[in-house]
Amino acid sequence: MTPKIEHPLVAFDATDKILGRFASQIARSLMGKTSPAYQPHIDSGAKVVVTNVDKIKVTGKKMVQKMYYHHTGHPGGLRTKSLQAKWNESPAEVLRMAVSRMLPKNRLRTGRLLRLNIK
Repeated sequence: MTPKIEHPLVAFDATDKILGRFASQIARSLMGKTSPAYQPHIDSGAKVVVTNVDKIKVTGKKMVQKMYYHHTGHPGGLRTKSLQAKWNESPAEVLRMAVSRMLPKNRLRTGRLLRLNIK
């Protein structure tokens, strides 16, 4: 039987933070790399709560030039959406996607993202 893992609670305030740098900081906490007992194969990261997501900053012309791509699976089904359009729909989803793409692509990723709470 495996021991029960304690996930500490970490709160972040997103006011005036840069999107990418802030997302990498959250990803490190979710993975547990800030803990001295870090092991890559064990999901021992923290529970993360993020507040004031609508006050995140983006540098340069990324709001207009950065594009998100999605394919429907049908021929010619590539859909694009700018960061500005995604941001207008949901700033929390923009941050969640940035964090998700910074986490390792393995079986632990889903559980780590479930511990991310964006308010």
